Amino acid sequence: MATRGKEPVAARLKPGIAIPPGETLVEELEARGMSQSELARRAGRPVQAINEIARGKKEITAETALAFERVLGVSAEFWLRLDAQYRLARARVRTAKAPAKIVATSRKKPSRSARR
Repeated sequence: MATRGKEPVAARLKPGIAIPPGETLVEELEARGMSQSELARRAGRPVQAINEIARGKKEITAETALAFERVLGVSAEFWLRLDAQYRLARARVRTAKAPAKIVATSRKKPSRSARR
């Protein structure tokens, strides 16, 4: 594991702010002068789904990412990566607030009686 000084990198990571990919989507639409309704129509997706993505309530599926790529010209990988990073950041925030639950695993070999 990479270290700086004596502290491992993983120990220095702090949960950040989880920014929904919908914020990027809204900025992209505003820059293009395109409404959520127009994106929905051109992408073949329900307006409600686009709105829920914009509000951070719905994840971006692979199919939706491909539709965004076709309509907006921004790669599907970009949208999927943005969504995955958002979900990971949210999980980090949630787990940082929850008490640590560590499950120990045993490395002992099973006894002879257990192997029979």
